[in-house]
Amino acid sequence: MSLPAEFALIARHFLPLAGEGALDLADDAAVLDIPAGRRLVIAADAMVEGVHYLPEDPPETVGRKLLRVNLSDLAAMGAAPLGYLMTTSFARGIADHWIAGFVRGLAEDQRTFGLSVLGGDTTSTPGPTCLSLTILGTVAPGAELKRAGARPGDDVWVSGTIGDGLLGLRVLRGEVPADAEGHLARRYRLPEPRLALGQAIAPVARAGLDVSDGLVQDLGHLCRAAGCRAEVSAAEVPLSAPARALLGRDPALLPALLTGGDDYELLFAAAPEAAGAVRAAASRAGVPVTRIGQMVPGAPEVVARDAAGTPLDVSRGGWSHF
Repeated sequence: MSLPAEFALIARHFLPLAGEGALDLADDAAVLDIPAGRRLVIAADAMVEGVHYLPEDPPETVGRKLLRVNLSDLAAMGAAPLGYLMTTSFARGIADHWIAGFVRGLAEDQRTFGLSVLGGDTTSTPGPTCLSLTILGTVAPGAELKRAGARPGDDVWVSGTIGDGLLGLRVLRGEVPADAEGHLARRYRLPEPRLALGQAIAPVARAGLDVSDGLVQDLGHLCRAAGCRAEVSAAEVPLSAPARALLGRDPALLPALLTGGDDYELLFAAAPEAAGAVRAAASRAGVPVTRIGQMVPGAPEVVARDAAGTPLDVSRGGWSHF
């Protein structure tokens, strides 16, 4: 007796991704052992065609981005990956080779980050394609890094560079010229989850999260959780060489870089006396970090100032689906 089409698709494409605990994707649920002395961390993110990725994006990068944005949530908590569940709602008529490419991307990053699929669901939809992933990770009890905990006087730090995700999207849409190395487009399609950095800074940072909806908006979450204001020096916000080149040609681009999303860098607060420990942790993780401002007493808001100390208009805030 032949398998129904849905189960044949699962066996053909997704079974090779399954690891221990997935029960060969043949049961209604997975069975998973949690390492002794660890707590479970769970997060979920969805990606919708035309919203979170472009219809013309290579399917390999779509699969990798889906996994990476969820891994970034683990990084923000200082957690290590364990496995994931995935629900795919493919647009009816989607080519089998597109699904195969999507799975190749997932397989590549499973090897890179050391995890596997545990189960999920596969359906079809009139469109667009909708992809959802639930990530599982572990952390030592009490070691998780949360959004709440920053205090007035704390330094504000960010990893990597900011604004590349927004500019990468604009490059792919033909709105700004591409850089010769393709750095910006790659940063949009393939964010770097800062897992090693998250685990390294968790013992010394007081609060943190990842930058998914824009630096200003996500820093606002830390402000509201702490009940204080953040003062940011825009000149200190780290930018890649291609981003600086575009900003040099159009200085009015600066507020957009501070409010654009899709960077997936870590943003965190730490006591001033912990600066040396922060830099040492970042060095061990192999990821650069930059102090960009300070938490100060006041209403929970973000004030970003230019090199002259003048507040910038960042009222756009950041990405929102509603």
